[in-house]
Amino acid sequence: MMTEAQKQQMAEAVARIRAAMAEAARRAGRDPAEVALCAACKTRTVEEVRYSAGLPIDLFGENHVQELVEKTDAGAYLGKPGHFIGHLQTNKVNKVVGRAALIQSVDSVRLLDKIEAAAARLGMVQEILIEINIGAEESKSGVGPEDLWPLLDAAAAKEHLRVRGLMAIPPAAADETATRRFFAAMRELLAKAAARGYERAQMDVLSMGMSHDYAAAIEEGATIVRVGTAIYGARDYSQKA
Repeated sequence: MMTEAQKQQMAEAVARIRAAMAEAARRAGRDPAEVALCAACKTRTVEEVRYSAGLPIDLFGENHVQELVEKTDAGAYLGKPGHFIGHLQTNKVNKVVGRAALIQSVDSVRLLDKIEAAAARLGMVQEILIEINIGAEESKSGVGPEDLWPLLDAAAAKEHLRVRGLMAIPPAAADETATRRFFAAMRELLAKAAARGYERAQMDVLSMGMSHDYAAAIEEGATIVRVGTAIYGARDYSQKA
């Protein structure tokens, strides 16, 4: 059960984040309304997420399929969109397609094929982002920038998919200067993809930036920032299996 102090703390945190987001957008000559705040709510309870959904948060991001299912079915997002932002295993695609407004972490033709088949069965178009491993880290999923083009070609040919843009997580160990370079590279990659003029790929979404670097991401062109710890506090992994 959340205490009144916890609720106040969360509300104040979101207000600070929105103010910092708006200031970062203005520094870059952008309209603050161009950037959506995604609450990364991995391990957070239905109660915490439901309370946060009443705050000025635009959408929610889940890393684990079971949490997306649980919170969607419980109505925890209060009608706001839920995105899938974690690594998606092909055997769990059917639980995500139709539940997630946007799947941000598509990184293989095999996964594309599974999402296409699931969306076709439901008679819908599933929106996706392609995840880029911008720092070429072996521990991270995502495709290298040079491998984007064949994957994008394959995605744009699918009748029940719509590519909206790109997602990335720069290396955690990178300093601010290096992180900005990664963000700028992502902005340029999105522009190149958009210039190809795919009929089924809008390429207007750039999801990058987290609790520690979202302001820099906005200055470099992010349209979605994924913020977790700065909203909810440090995670307690003992509460989840």
